[in-house]
Amino acid sequence: MRVTKHQRQHRIAKLLETRAVGSQAQLVDLLAAEGIEATQTTVSRDLEELGALKVRLPGGDGAYALPELPTQQIAPSDHLRRVLGEWAVEVTGSGNLVVIRTPPGCAHVVASALDRSGLEGILGTVAGDDTVLVVAMTARAGGELARRISALAGLRADDGAGPPRRVADDRTTKE
Repeated sequence: MRVTKHQRQHRIAKLLETRAVGSQAQLVDLLAAEGIEATQTTVSRDLEELGALKVRLPGGDGAYALPELPTQQIAPSDHLRRVLGEWAVEVTGSGNLVVIRTPPGCAHVVASALDRSGLEGILGTVAGDDTVLVVAMTARAGGELARRISALAGLRADDGAGPPRRVADDRTTKE
């Protein structure tokens, strides 16, 4: 089966996370067993792009391993505050969802910062061009999560009385 480079690399990462893969030939065989066609040259390039390293396992055998994935690295909390403060212009919550509006082309930056923040209560994010959808862990956590994200962004929680306002030095200004 033909897959995209990103799909193949994602599958390679999953294989390396779940089993000891000692050679590129073994990886080609594992992919083939899943119906994914790849040559040893392609797998070699994929491993390099993924940053895979050969590590020694207990007992002396070698296996490929990936350094900690960027999505698993926790970004400093001030990074999230900076990103939200710069790019979030509106935050609204309902049920288990939060919608964050950004300027055009900026939603992916906010979603990535949230994904890497380790902020409690977030199941995941989906980014469009100017909108981020945040899914909360529990059915009714969207409102509280929206308030926490608004506070980090320096936005006053939307009370329905008008457009969101940026909070600065105990003063509120209309955006």
